[in-house]
Amino acid sequence: MPIYRGEGGAGDATNDASSQAVLATAAAQQAEASKNTAANSASAAAASASAASTSATNASNSATSATSSASTATTKASEASSSASAASTSASNAATSATNAANSAASVGTSATNAANSATAAATSATNAATSASNANTSATNSATYASNASGSATAAAGYVASATTQASNAASSASAASVSASDAASSAASALTQAGNASTSATNASNSASAASTSATNAASSATNSTASATLANDWATKTSGTVAGGEYSAKYHAQAASTSASNASTSASNASTSATNASNSASAASTSASNAATSATNAANSATLASSFIPSQTGNSGKYLTTNGTTPSWGTVSVDLSAYLTSATAASTYVSLTGSYSDPSWVTSLAGSKISGTISGGTF
Repeated sequence: MPIYRGEGGAGDATNDASSQAVLATAAAQQAEASKNTAANSASAAAASASAASTSATNASNSATSATSSASTATTKASEASSSASAASTSASNAATSATNAANSAASVGTSATNAANSATAAATSATNAATSASNANTSATNSATYASNASGSATAAAGYVASATTQASNAASSASAASVSASDAASSAASALTQAGNASTSATNASNSASAASTSATNAASSATNSTASATLANDWATKTSGTVAGGEYSAKYHAQAASTSASNASTSASNASTSATNASNSASAASTSASNAATSATNAANSATLASSFIPSQTGNSGKYLTTNGTTPSWGTVSVDLSAYLTSATAASTYVSLTGSYSDPSWVTSLAGSKISGTISGGTF
């Protein structure tokens, strides 16, 4: 079968065309790969730039959080200092109340001593009054005796008038003495009543002082309790870390620890930010390199596409043709094949029997076995 042979000689044109087609295909594939690589590099550069921006934002947020935590710690430390000052004031007040209670107790002792002395004086005055009253009663009795004796003497003997007069004078003197003793007894009784009143007043004062001392002692105990509670609260405001102290607020130590943690987090965030910035710089550098590589790849792809295009002539109007070359320039050739030596459909139809055909008295049938015939046959002898 004859085939087309190019100007390069037998077989050269076909081999050259195939080689050029392979090279063109490889160049096109390389151009496509370069384009894809350039696109991937550009996408990676954009992702790296976005990650760098996110890292910078996170670093800024961490620094802001650290500043806020440090400010809160300073405020809580100030509050703890105020609480400690209040606890110190409460302790001072408790000490003052204890001193007042001690002074009141001492005053109660003095008042009680005064009341005891006043009661003793009242008892002495009452004893003196009783003694004076007894003496007055004795004097009165003596006066009555003397009067009775004087009356007896006057009745018994008139001669004893002088004596009786003397006795009467004595009786008058005794009566006067009795009157004086009675007056003294009344004065002593009045003095005893006064001393008794003073003793009652002293006792009342002593009771009031004792009540005041009890109140002062109670106040001192309350102040001591308040001082203890204030000291405990101050200690909680200063050191408690297991929960809130009051009003949902936390202690200075809690906030100091939180500030320390925030500062550590801020340091870590700053370190992360620095790392992120470095990564961002590296990513930006890589992005720049990738972009440069992408540009280079795009240029190479364009050059490869141009080169591939130069290997293949225009396909317009060349349907059914094949690519060939003269050894220098590729071109399209028309397929020309001599099929005369081969059986065609028309020759086969006119020369050979078709298994599905119908023939009327074909000349090429010269005999047929009877077993091949069935049905009724008319015309002819068999």
